[in-house]
Amino acid sequence: MAVKLARVLPISGFEKLLDYRVPPTIENTLKLGCLVRIPIRNRQELGVVLEFPETGQFPPEKLKQITQQVMEYPALTPDSTKLMNWMHDYYGAGYESILETFIPAAVRKGMGQKLEKQIVINGPFSADEFEKLNKRARKQAVAYQFLRDQIKPLKKSLVVKRLRTSTSVIDGLIEKGLVKEVSEVIERTVYDDELAEVDEVEDQVFDLTEEQSRCVASIEKSIVANKFQVHLLHGVTGSGKTEIYLRAIDSVIKAGKTVIFLVPEVALTPQTVSRLRGRFDRFDFKTVVWHSHLSSGERLDAWTSLASGEAKVVVGARSALFAPLVNVGLIIVDEEHEPAYKQEETPRYHARDVAVYRSKLANAVCVLGSATPSLESLYNVSTKKYISDRLFKRVDNRLMPTVHVIDMRQEFISQKGAVTLSRRLVNELRDRLEKKEQSILFINRRGYSRSMICPECGWVGMCKHCSIPMTFHRKAGKLVCHLCAAEEEAHNRCPECRSSKIKWKGTGTQKVEEVIKQVLPHAVVVRIDADTMQKKNLFRKILGDFRRGRIDILVGTQMIAKGLDFPNVTLVGLIDADISMHVPDFRAHERTFQLLVQVAGRAGRGDLSGEVLVQSFTPSAGPIQYARREDFDGFLDEELKTRKEHEYPPYRNLIHHMFRGMNPEKVEFYAEQWVKHLEKSDLNWLEIRGPVPAPIEKIKDYYRYQVWYFTKNVSKTMPALLELREKFPMSEDVIDVFDVNPVNLV
Repeated sequence: MAVKLARVLPISGFEKLLDYRVPPTIENTLKLGCLVRIPIRNRQELGVVLEFPETGQFPPEKLKQITQQVMEYPALTPDSTKLMNWMHDYYGAGYESILETFIPAAVRKGMGQKLEKQIVINGPFSADEFEKLNKRARKQAVAYQFLRDQIKPLKKSLVVKRLRTSTSVIDGLIEKGLVKEVSEVIERTVYDDELAEVDEVEDQVFDLTEEQSRCVASIEKSIVANKFQVHLLHGVTGSGKTEIYLRAIDSVIKAGKTVIFLVPEVALTPQTVSRLRGRFDRFDFKTVVWHSHLSSGERLDAWTSLASGEAKVVVGARSALFAPLVNVGLIIVDEEHEPAYKQEETPRYHARDVAVYRSKLANAVCVLGSATPSLESLYNVSTKKYISDRLFKRVDNRLMPTVHVIDMRQEFISQKGAVTLSRRLVNELRDRLEKKEQSILFINRRGYSRSMICPECGWVGMCKHCSIPMTFHRKAGKLVCHLCAAEEEAHNRCPECRSSKIKWKGTGTQKVEEVIKQVLPHAVVVRIDADTMQKKNLFRKILGDFRRGRIDILVGTQMIAKGLDFPNVTLVGLIDADISMHVPDFRAHERTFQLLVQVAGRAGRGDLSGEVLVQSFTPSAGPIQYARREDFDGFLDEELKTRKEHEYPPYRNLIHHMFRGMNPEKVEFYAEQWVKHLEKSDLNWLEIRGPVPAPIEKIKDYYRYQVWYFTKNVSKTMPALLELREKFPMSEDVIDVFDVNPVNLV
C-alpha cells in the first residue's frame, strides 16, 4: 500500500518545505492548508501542509510521521497560500512571521472551543413514576417538571437560581437517570452584549441618489462579470458610501460568495458591524468581527466560523484581511488612505495593497473608499488600473460644513500670550451648548503639554532612552515618553539650574479638556485618547453616550477623526492644525489635508448644518486653504506636481532600510559598508540615498541609521536586495530591516 506524503512548511524560522509521512488515522481528514504538529530534531513544531507529493525528497521509510492534525479546518485557503508566497517575495518577510499573521495564536495552540455543561431531561417518564418521585422528593419533582417544560437544555446554575434550590437536587435527578448533563459549545460573539444597543445605528434602506445609483451600477457590473477589478469610491464626507458598500455586499452574498470589510481603526468596527447586522441578520447570514483587541477565545470562535463556512462576512482592522474565507467575491477597504493600514512590525505589509492582490488571486472585486483618497490610488486611476466612482454631494442635498480658519498669531497678540482655545471657538461652543447641539474638538496629541522646558538655562525634559522630549501628563504628575513609555516625576524646579520658572510648552488633549471645563463648567466634557481607553469596551460606551446626547463636547485624538457618524454634531474644532504639517515627511501636506477634511466631515451629518473652526499659526498654508475651499482637485494637482519633480511616490516606490543597535559607531559603520557593498553590485536601476541618522536617532536605547532605495519595480528589487544581504557579513549587534513603501518616515 502506497504511503501518503505531505510537504509541510514549519512555523519555526525554517524557510524550506519538509516531507513527512501521513499517519493512516488522518489520511481522510488532512487537507491542503491544514495545521499540523511535526517532529523537527528533538522537538515538536507547528507547520502547514502545502503539498501532497507523489514522491518525497527521501525514501518514505526514512521520513518522520506527522504527529497531529491540530484543527479540523484548513488554516490556509488556496488563495491565502499564494498570498503568503507573494508577501514573502514582495515585502521580504520570513514565512514564520507571515504565518503567525495569517493564523491566530489561539488556533496555533490548538485551543478548544468554550464548552458549557447544561442539563436536559433523559427520555420519557411515566405519570405513575412521576407521582412516586413527587411523594419521595418533592424538590426533585419540581425541578424535573420545570426541565420537561423547556424547549432547550439549560445551564445547571441557571436552573438552581431560577428554582431557588440546591445543586444536590439536580445531582439527585442525574443519579436517578432522569436528567442528563450535556456539553454545549458556547460561541463568544463580539459586540453581542449589553452594549449592543449602544452601538446600534438605525438601518434604513434609502432611495439612492443619482450619484449613488451610478456608483452601485458600476461596482455591480464588475461583480456580475465575475472578474478582478478595483474601484476607487471617492465621495465627500456624508455622501452615502456605506449604503453603496451594503448594496455591493448584498449582491455578492446572493451570488454565494463571501466578503471582507476592512476599517482602519478598531473603534470603527462596532458601528460598521451594527449596520451590517441591522441590514442582513434577517436574511440569516452571519457577520463576525476580527481585530487585535479580541480575547483569544473570541478570536478562535470567529476563526472557526469563517473557516467552517458558517460566516460569510468578516469586519475588522487590517488583520481581518487574512481571514480563512473561501470563494471571496468582494473586499472593501474603507478610508483607504489611512496610515493605520500599514503594519509597523514584521511582516511590514500595507493592507490596502495586499487587499488588491488578494482580490486578484480570488478573481474578486476590490472597493477602496475614501473622501480623501491616497495619491497612490488616484495615480492608479489616472493610469487606468482602477475605475473611479465619484460622489460630489452629500445625501439629501445636505450642505458641506462651513470652514473658518482662525489665525492664532492674532490671538497670541490680542490675548498677550499663548492660548489653547480662541475666543471665537469658545463662543461657538457656548452657543452649541445653549442650543443643545454637540461639538467635537480634535488635537492629535495626547497628554497635557508636549514638553517641559526651563527658560533660564534652556533645559528640556528629554527621554533617557529616546531622542525626543517627554510629554507632560498632568493627571499623573509625570513626564512620559510616547515611544518607549518611560516615566519620571514631573519637576517643580529645573534639575539643572534649580530655577522655579520651569514651563510647559505645547497643548495636548488633557489641557484642552481642562480649559473647556474652566470656560464651560456646566458642559459634559469627555476625553477620548489612548490614556483613557485602557478599559475594554469603554470606547463603545462613550460613543454610545455621545450618540444619545448624554455628552456635550467630545475631545479626542485621531480615534475620533474618521468614519464616525453623529447627526447632532454641528461644530468641530481643530485645536492645532499645524501639528502634522511640520514633520520631515514628504507626505506631510497630504496627511494634513486629509486630516482637515476628515475631521471637518464629522460636522453637519444630520438635519442641522455644520461649522468647522480650524486654529492655525500658518493659516495661508496650502493644505489648510485647499481643505477650507473643499478643493480636492486643486490640492491634488499641486501635490502631484511636487512629487513628480522629486520622483517621490506614486511615481516611484520607496524602500526603507533601517539599521539599529546600541553602539552608534558600529551601526554607522555597517550601514556605510553595506552601501559600499551595494554600489559594487549591478543594481543599476536603483537609486540609493544614505546612510544618514534617522530623524529620531535613538528609540529604546537603539541608535538608528537609514538608507533609502527608489525603484520603479519592487518585485524585481526586493529579491535582489535580499540575495545581496544574505552574502553581507553583518554584525550580530546590528539589526537591519527592510520596509517597502513605508508610511512613517520618522
